[in-house]
Amino acid sequence: MSIRHGLLALLELGPRYGYQLRTEFESRTGSTWPLNVGQVYTTLSRLERDGLVVPAGEDDAGHSLYAITEGGRSELRHWFASPVDRASPPRDELAIKLAMAVGAPDVDVRAVIQAQRVHTIKAMQDYTRLKAQAMEAVTRGETAPDRDEVAWQLVLDQLIFQAEAEARWLDHCETKLARLAATGPAWAAGPQPGAAADPQGGPAGRAGREAGAAGRPGKRR
Repeated sequence: MSIRHGLLALLELGPRYGYQLRTEFESRTGSTWPLNVGQVYTTLSRLERDGLVVPAGEDDAGHSLYAITEGGRSELRHWFASPVDRASPPRDELAIKLAMAVGAPDVDVRAVIQAQRVHTIKAMQDYTRLKAQAMEAVTRGETAPDRDEVAWQLVLDQLIFQAEAEARWLDHCETKLARLAATGPAWAAGPQPGAAADPQGGPAGRAGREAGAAGRPGKRR
């Protein structure tokens, strides 16, 4: 998550102080990624160091304001114009957990999948409920959505789609493991201690060869 560029986008609207930036960032994203004031001021210090913002005096209440520079505007334009890089995806705890569970003795991988599925579906339902609540007042014509409300709805849409995709992936993992278990007792019984140490044989070796044959993206040497 780019706090750096998010703050620049808010500062392009005009000078702001740290707590104001925090409040507006959370309002725009529905507090999905909460910030603390310390994070905001640390980021502002780095932006100032890099010449992207400058101190802009104080407001009437004595808050220290920051303003974006031309260099900051150029950085912001570049950020908006550039796609988010997926070549080096961030670490995903769930994917790592399942990868480790497949190679761990005495772990019921399908139980891990089921526990996560219950949690993911509940999260998806919660996000959907929040979206319905956000849309309800607009549907009744009581209010027109402002930019922060539209931004929050877009974030909610992304969270819903992400949860849906995760649920489908968990279903896929469960089906794949069931199919492998049907191929022989080694998969049905799970890995034996020490099996992962053999780079060519056993479940770890087969999984590596299968991933290589599939041409899994993002694998680097």
